[in-house]
Amino acid sequence: MILVLNCGSQSIKWKVFTSPAEALAKAGQNLILIKKGAREVLNSDNYEKLLEEELNKISIKGISIIGHRVVHGGKKFISSIKITEENLLELEKLNHLAPLHNPYNILGIKTCQKIFQGIPQFAVFDTEFFKDLPEKAYTYALPKDISEKFGFRRYGFHGISHEFVASAAAKAMADKEKAGGKNFKKLKIITCHLGGGASITAIKNGKAIDTSMGFTPLEGLVMMTRPGNIDAGIVLELAKEFSIDKAREILNKESGVKGICGEEEMLKVLEILKMNKPAFAGASARQRKSKLAMDVFIYSIQKYIGAYYTILGGCDILVFTGAIGFGSEKIRKMIRKDLNILKTAKILAIETDEELSIAEKVLNIKY
Repeated sequence: MILVLNCGSQSIKWKVFTSPAEALAKAGQNLILIKKGAREVLNSDNYEKLLEEELNKISIKGISIIGHRVVHGGKKFISSIKITEENLLELEKLNHLAPLHNPYNILGIKTCQKIFQGIPQFAVFDTEFFKDLPEKAYTYALPKDISEKFGFRRYGFHGISHEFVASAAAKAMADKEKAGGKNFKKLKIITCHLGGGASITAIKNGKAIDTSMGFTPLEGLVMMTRPGNIDAGIVLELAKEFSIDKAREILNKESGVKGICGEEEMLKVLEILKMNKPAFAGASARQRKSKLAMDVFIYSIQKYIGAYYTILGGCDILVFTGAIGFGSEKIRKMIRKDLNILKTAKILAIETDEELSIAEKVLNIKY
């Protein structure tokens, strides 16, 4: 059996899949979900304790492989790997690049090493799907020697999700249209992963050709607690006025939708907006701030869709996924409003399954 662990800063998710011999022979096909678990983590102080409690619910008997989602692979880790003590130390050096994710991903690995001793573990990276981005898409306009020294380039994130839903969308269209359906490798697809973190990817002929997140998960769309694209001068001013650590905290945890209206859950923002539907006349300050936050969030998404439509030369399928993208039809309608370029595109909402994708990928690793 394959255990897949997906540790986020505020949640612990795991799934166990069968891995019969025939599935191994078919490179991960026919995997069957046996059981799953999820747990919300209220604060970082009790994270490790809750993680151990959650993992102890899983019987060690029959677990033969463990797969982990790791958000940032940096320059060194561009494909899924078997975890060793040596590369685990290298992975820890990347924590500062994804401070809301990588430290928890690594904690998951270390905790599994303690509980599931001797069982091979593997890391599957969010950045992997973007390893073949065109040079013009991943290059920052910085001095070349500095970019090379620090590894500055667009890495992209949510890659496991983007790849999974794009492939699922292509298959769904092919199944629906029978002989008229196009192969995944012949489609122009825009995928929108909208959750606490949010990103958009342009996919052409089965490969990502651009994506909104960059060197870190801070770039791109306005998110629930991250600002997305902002003037780099603002970052310099924050670091000058406060400190590097405080600037990092502001940009990762206090900005985005939360920074504008004080709410970091989209469901709460929608609830506030429902309080006064007609024309928003007489809206409270709280409602006005929530409406502005929603407008800014939607606007940033529409801009990226328009840009990616242009670089793709059209769009066959627009896919929404993530807790917000898949979970909220209302927000999908807001995004699609006035986007006339999407008249001929098929628009799908697909629930992502990063754990299934990770399980399939670890079966392909030779070790």
